[in-house]
Amino acid sequence: MKKAVIVTGGAQGIGRVVADHLLEAGRGLAILDSDREALAEAEARYAGRPEVLCLAADVSREEDAAAAVKAAAERFGGIYGLVNNAAISRNARLVDLSLEDWNAVLGTNLTGPFLMAKHASPWLERDGGSVVNICSTRALMSEAGTEAYSASKGGLLALTHALAMSLGPRVRVNAVSPGWIEVSAWKKASRRSSPVLSELDHSQHPAGRVGKPDDIARMVLFLLAEENSFITGQNFVVDGGMTKRMIYTE
Repeated sequence: MKKAVIVTGGAQGIGRVVADHLLEAGRGLAILDSDREALAEAEARYAGRPEVLCLAADVSREEDAAAAVKAAAERFGGIYGLVNNAAISRNARLVDLSLEDWNAVLGTNLTGPFLMAKHASPWLERDGGSVVNICSTRALMSEAGTEAYSASKGGLLALTHALAMSLGPRVRVNAVSPGWIEVSAWKKASRRSSPVLSELDHSQHPAGRVGKPDDIARMVLFLLAEENSFITGQNFVVDGGMTKRMIYTE
């Protein structure tokens, strides 16, 4: 049986492209998503492929996380990798940010990865597996009105190195922090659009362009690869150099 990887939020956006790269690499794949419309499209896209399992799951709910891990382990005979990609945002002015929205963001973006790692850990430890948390440059820098999202990603960064200590040496745990990644073309059909990017959008990046989902997927596959077993507890910023650029108002 192929070594299987769970990708949360894998039906659209960065998660979808990560899933496609994993399939191309010959992995078994369990796609989890709470968006039923996006998940239905994924089921249609991968119909007839026994190496793909699509599951409806809200990772902020422990019963959903536990059931999804169990289903994936039963289908594939184990779990080698976990990619915690599912995330939501509720950006608002601080005075307008409700506790309900704050808790929703923390639930999906931080509690979700904790729950998935908790329930997948016995399988990951058995198989000497790898966890990759999709963090964000918002863990390192912010714009106004992003308190919930930034806090959740900062927490995920800390959770990454904590899990690396708790699950090592059998399981490696790392984070990837994307910068501006253009995902318009990879959303579910009802929200899909062609990217509209200006020369300034590209040129403000030291790398000369806005990021693509493939940029993140390739890093995820690198961190999942068995031969990279000396890398754990780390955060890899994939942002075209933006977090290293000093910006002054002239």
